[in-house]
Amino acid sequence: MAVLDIVTYPNKILKEVSKPVERFDEELHKLLDDMYETMLKEGGVGLAAIQVAVPRRALIIDLGDEEGKQSKDTLIEVINPEFLEWEGTQKDTEGCLSVPEYYDEVERYKKVKVKFFDRYGKEHIMDAEGLLSVAFQHETDHLDGHLFIERLDYIRRKKFEKEWKKLLKQKQKRKK
Repeated sequence: MAVLDIVTYPNKILKEVSKPVERFDEELHKLLDDMYETMLKEGGVGLAAIQVAVPRRALIIDLGDEEGKQSKDTLIEVINPEFLEWEGTQKDTEGCLSVPEYYDEVERYKKVKVKFFDRYGKEHIMDAEGLLSVAFQHETDHLDGHLFIERLDYIRRKKFEKEWKKLLKQKQKRKK
């Protein structure tokens, strides 16, 4: 397994709409394994293939067990997700490995039903609520070329842009 580079905002690849996975082969398995290694190293709970510059409809989610410990047993690999049902709304604070060090409150559906395939091409249908519902929606947004910051209202989006510029300046100073 390899740790991959995560594409960060404002890289234009993050705006690409990912193409469906058609082959459930060793190449896909290696991608999923490398994505998992990358997500763990970066401390995330989800990662979409487009975030590692692969425009394919593949994502992973690992919220961990009751104690928050992540492992292959708690990993959900999602290929070609399709939402079947949505219900209610909730607001939660979200962050993103592609928008490092920025967090904000986003409104999402409280419950979702998702159809997807695993790495072997087996179909699954899963009901998700709470944080799992948020993770499915957040990661699928990536596959559709969207970031969570696009869901912010006008005032919070302007606040993000201001804070993001400040973060970039701080990073540039640290590099000197």
